[in-house]
Amino acid sequence: MNEIPETGRIVLLTTTHRVAPGLLSWPAWEALRGADRVLCADPSHPQLPYVRDAGVKVAAGVELDARELVDECGRGGGRSLVVLATTEGEPALTDGLARLAGSGRQTMPALELLPGSYDLPGARLLDAVQVMDRIRRECPWSALRTHEDLLKYGVEEIYELIDAIERGDRVELREELGDVLLQVVFHARIAQDHPDEAFSIDDVAGTLVAKLVHRHPHVFGDDVAESAEEVEAHWQRRKAQEKNERVSVTEGVPLGQPALSLAAKLAGRARAAGLDVPVEGARGDVGYALLVLAVEAEQQGIDPEAALRAAARTYRDTIRAAEQHG
Repeated sequence: MNEIPETGRIVLLTTTHRVAPGLLSWPAWEALRGADRVLCADPSHPQLPYVRDAGVKVAAGVELDARELVDECGRGGGRSLVVLATTEGEPALTDGLARLAGSGRQTMPALELLPGSYDLPGARLLDAVQVMDRIRRECPWSALRTHEDLLKYGVEEIYELIDAIERGDRVELREELGDVLLQVVFHARIAQDHPDEAFSIDDVAGTLVAKLVHRHPHVFGDDVAESAEEVEAHWQRRKAQEKNERVSVTEGVPLGQPALSLAAKLAGRARAAGLDVPVEGARGDVGYALLVLAVEAEQQGIDPEAALRAAARTYRDTIRAAEQHG
């Protein structure tokens, strides 16, 4: 900390609840240890036990009056006060200090905002996990849900996400991504309650990280990939190593997905395996006719499901136009 001016110093020390308590920056610990007085309005502040364990005395549960703190700072040639802020940042105190400074009639101490800890990217996911945990424990409806109960919601949310992407609605996209994330967090929380084969959101994330690292040797290893095609080759090769126990390329293809997507996925698996499998069926059979179109679309790099949705939207607009003129 710099030398304390004669008017004193008020340091507003902010922390985040999304990191382990006690993990403060070195400047934060210097400010705490060098302060003439440390104050905290919240007697249950999560940092208090750790700050006190470090030998720092804290006046907790005190009212943070701006004028009183300014007057205290000016005593005895300047005192250093550190306010351990709540997650809201003590808006009443900062507003009071701003009014005193703006009056022009008050000699003000040096004011400093010091982040003692801060959120890393993705930290808000911890909030989602904590909120879901509380809902699971305290909401009568959520407490009874099973994986099977949530199936229809997961399907609906995926389709709503697809719709937002295809419409180019960025606001809707952000919301729908959150709804899909909810399904992941909810399912993981349900899995945590399983009596025999429980796992948590951390297990889910850990499995995902291990998979991503293994399938990107050009990023996390010594392999080289300079094109999207080479990346795809790495991915497929590593995926095949992981699934080497499969006896058919069709294993792992979810049969519950939309029919056109299912047909295209099977065709893609066969093509990737170098299999020449003709589409055969009774003449005039609508199912096989659609299957032929789906296979042809996959060969051309076209998503038949997306193509049909686009055509259906155009058809919907045509119907509406006919209704207006009919």
